[in-house]
Amino acid sequence: MFKQVKQSKAYQDVVDQIQEAIMAGSLKAGSLLPAERELKEQFSVSRGTLREALRVLEQKGLIEIRTGVSGGSFVREINSDNLSDNLGLLIRNCAVSLRDLAEFREEIEGGVTALAAERAGADDVALLKALLVEAEGNLNQGRAGWDAFIRTDEQMHLALARISGNLLFLTVLKSLYVNIHTYYVKYLPRNKALLKENLADLSDIVVAVAEHDAVRARNVAQSHVRRFNEYMEQKGAE
Repeated sequence: MFKQVKQSKAYQDVVDQIQEAIMAGSLKAGSLLPAERELKEQFSVSRGTLREALRVLEQKGLIEIRTGVSGGSFVREINSDNLSDNLGLLIRNCAVSLRDLAEFREEIEGGVTALAAERAGADDVALLKALLVEAEGNLNQGRAGWDAFIRTDEQMHLALARISGNLLFLTVLKSLYVNIHTYYVKYLPRNKALLKENLADLSDIVVAVAEHDAVRARNVAQSHVRRFNEYMEQKGAE
């Protein structure tokens, strides 16, 4: 199945070949990779190089390394959890620039909100309106309700993703909103005026979705991301 590797970054060549075999279906989920000695011979690499490659594959979520008598390297099922974990790690550690994060969010959230406007049913609209009322109630509590307001804001965005009916959008946004607090804490000023502006944007989005106005929904969502990114960049420059 495998061939000898080039000695320059040999472990990466091993990773690429095994990954390609998994993606192509030659290695099925649950199957056991050949024994270490056999893999060393097929790839013509050292034990250290092979183990480094297997470690990388395990970090990518493509294999699971089990120890013991019945151990070995088993192919994992490819699912959205791996994507979610990797994205979450990047966001949680602020490893993405504010500008890249804003561009990513603008496209993703704009598209999700537009789809939600096209596909929302009566129950979906009722849920969004209920969350909007909850968010307003949180804000009216003053500082004591600010954290709850932010959590409700997240629920609204995730509700929009679910309404869009796209599993990839939901997976990506769920990971984004679970981990994005590190950016808010570091860059976003927290005050009542800003939260009220956020609430106004949410209200405009709900109206657009309720009226099935996909163009307006997209524009409001994208404008929101752009403005709030400007606030974060301003604080980051201080």
